[in-house]
Amino acid sequence: MFGLDLQLVALAAAVTFFAGFVKGAIGFAMPMIMMSAFGSFLPAPVALALLILPTLVTNVQQATRQGFGAAWESARRYQWHIGMVVLFIFVSAPFARVLPAWVMYLALGVPIVAFALWQLSGRPLTLPIHHRRRAEILSGIIGGLYGGISGIWGPPLIVYLLSVGATKLDQIRVQGVVFLLGAVALTAAHLTSGVLNAQTLPLSALMVIPALAGMQLGFALQDRMDVTQFRRWTLILLVLTGANLIRRALTMGP
Repeated sequence: MFGLDLQLVALAAAVTFFAGFVKGAIGFAMPMIMMSAFGSFLPAPVALALLILPTLVTNVQQATRQGFGAAWESARRYQWHIGMVVLFIFVSAPFARVLPAWVMYLALGVPIVAFALWQLSGRPLTLPIHHRRRAEILSGIIGGLYGGISGIWGPPLIVYLLSVGATKLDQIRVQGVVFLLGAVALTAAHLTSGVLNAQTLPLSALMVIPALAGMQLGFALQDRMDVTQFRRWTLILLVLTGANLIRRALTMGP
């Protein structure tokens, strides 16, 4: 099917369903889960292509779950982060085919794990008000640089939102808005880079179906979690995804 064995397509759909469920419950991690799992049985450019359209469509749903007005307000309040993500996705996208994957995974995984473990230890990192603008810009730049190469631009935003003490509802919505705009940029960038092409585009579109199905189940779980549970599971998921990125980097290293 479009250059892939049917078994591989079915396996990719199962991974996408699970990633959609986690995204519905916690608000992020779909590209991380998909890229990590796809990388074990698909070439990296194909893995990246398959996650692009599911990421785009599910972020539309997440960003607008409380209405377009709330989504617009979130976009306005986090405009610096959003601007940097979009800009630097285009800056880094051309390097997706040439940068060693292990370098990217290690550089992203280590700080994610360190931050999440620090937060889980009961010593939260909070940003003073006067440092927030700089942190917002820096996190956007980092997210955009990683996003263009790997399709993963969420962790720097999660770290920033946890550091400023965003509420559960605000965090979910802001993640959806930022991820959506980044996904639009990522889609456009890789339509020109060649990652999305006549072979991979239909497969990416096919993955939208299991992604949306999984997300609906995740929403049901999210609605039942209180703020403490939501924060704890967010941090645990950050540790797991960061550790998996480190594992892959060490496995693929020079």
